[in-house]
Amino acid sequence: MSTSPYPAPVRTLSDITREQTDLTPAQVAHLQALTSDWQMLADLSFADLVLWVPTKDGQGYVAGAQMRPTTGPTLLDDDVLGEHLPRGKRTLVDLALDEGRITRGRDLDWRADVPVREETVPVVHQGRVIAVIARHVNLATARTPSRLEVTYLQCAGDLAQMIAEGSFPYPGSADASGSASPRVGDGMLRLDAAGLVTYASPNALSAYRHLGLAADIVGAHLGRLTAAIAPSQLPVDEAVEWVAGGAAPRTTEIEARGVTIVLRVLPLLHDGLRVGALVLVRDVTELRRREQELLSKEATIREIHHRVKNNLQAVAALLRLQARRVQAPEAQAALGEAVRRVGSIAVVHETLSRSVDGLVSFDEIAERLASGVVEVARAEAPVQLQRSGRFGTLPAETATPLALVLTELVQNAVEHGAGVRGGLVEVLAARADRELTVQVRDDGVGLPEGFDLERSANLGLRIVAGMVKTELRGELVLERREGGGTSAVVSLTVPTGEAVPD
Repeated sequence: MSTSPYPAPVRTLSDITREQTDLTPAQVAHLQALTSDWQMLADLSFADLVLWVPTKDGQGYVAGAQMRPTTGPTLLDDDVLGEHLPRGKRTLVDLALDEGRITRGRDLDWRADVPVREETVPVVHQGRVIAVIARHVNLATARTPSRLEVTYLQCAGDLAQMIAEGSFPYPGSADASGSASPRVGDGMLRLDAAGLVTYASPNALSAYRHLGLAADIVGAHLGRLTAAIAPSQLPVDEAVEWVAGGAAPRTTEIEARGVTIVLRVLPLLHDGLRVGALVLVRDVTELRRREQELLSKEATIREIHHRVKNNLQAVAALLRLQARRVQAPEAQAALGEAVRRVGSIAVVHETLSRSVDGLVSFDEIAERLASGVVEVARAEAPVQLQRSGRFGTLPAETATPLALVLTELVQNAVEHGAGVRGGLVEVLAARADRELTVQVRDDGVGLPEGFDLERSANLGLRIVAGMVKTELRGELVLERREGGGTSAVVSLTVPTGEAVPD
């Protein structure tokens, strides 16, 4: 029996609870909100966490999620997601589920000569225990804890009690798991019920020093102190004082003296009453500076594309003016082709000037280019244009040469396919993942006998062939259609960009 070389799909909490438990959608959503934010609990506890969810048959539990601490060594080197635990095998898990209270083992559990203390926390939702969190603490490096570690453990105990009471995660609170959201190690402040700072970690104190704090932060009212430090935020000073004082679960940014810090405030509740707050602090000054630099670069690039478009349009206007002054038909035709080619590139740059990521929706460009060629031809012959399929999103390095290729192929179909009698010109695009195929076909007289693209005197087709090969690294095929007409097919692989299915 062969084994697949690819790893099995990752099981999610949603998958496990749907398949193996009787939890309601609201209960599953509560667990998802909890596990999206429980890295904080693992770090404050210096412990590995495993979420045990009762199975449908009531005879045991299934591991729905796990989390390792970043503040200490892990005990769970292997993933336990999806493992089953029979009732009766772990008494602490059974007690937490049956009695709805936090339970700590009296005896140590030894794992590979490592002493482990286990504690279980019932997860309560709307008055019902729906799961159990098992905390596994490595005691191999036990020593007299520092003030920071004692405060961490106190905060972990408060959060565990809130989970057991059903007040954490906060109902309706926004997810604070963004890349800039503070973590425990970034900096932490502990507030009492009045909003006074009872403990400040060294990182949190440094962040406030950077904002301009000169006095000691311990004993100060964090809300009033923060509002005083950031006077430029006058329209929201009142809200800053209220939030930073620990009144509401919220994430807010404070800026002063060119420094930006993010505060994540988590009120600590016992029996529904606020007894204090945990405030995570992160200095994001450098992160915001880099973001601003990126925004500035993006704006500069868009402005460059806008100016290039304007310059190309000016060149096209000059060529058009020159075409009106020459008498020779061949010169007029050559200048007209140059105007069309310059205009094609200008359309791409116009679209790029509105893009924020260097990608363009090529369907809009294709419509404008093909319609423009056909509109000019209609003055001499009735030409009908049909376009189907989607090009999708393309990067600039692909969009520019492809715009020229498409323009030349449509122009060639109009001139040599429809001719003076008119006819139908079709543009078909097929996109699957990163593979793109573009076909331009007409219902005209078709290619002449013995046609050879390599020896063709048609400048437009030679331009197309060169660009497809060198710029697009693709393939061009020209052939006669059954029943009359010509088909030109361009096949290429898009280097980047959003794939659009057929």
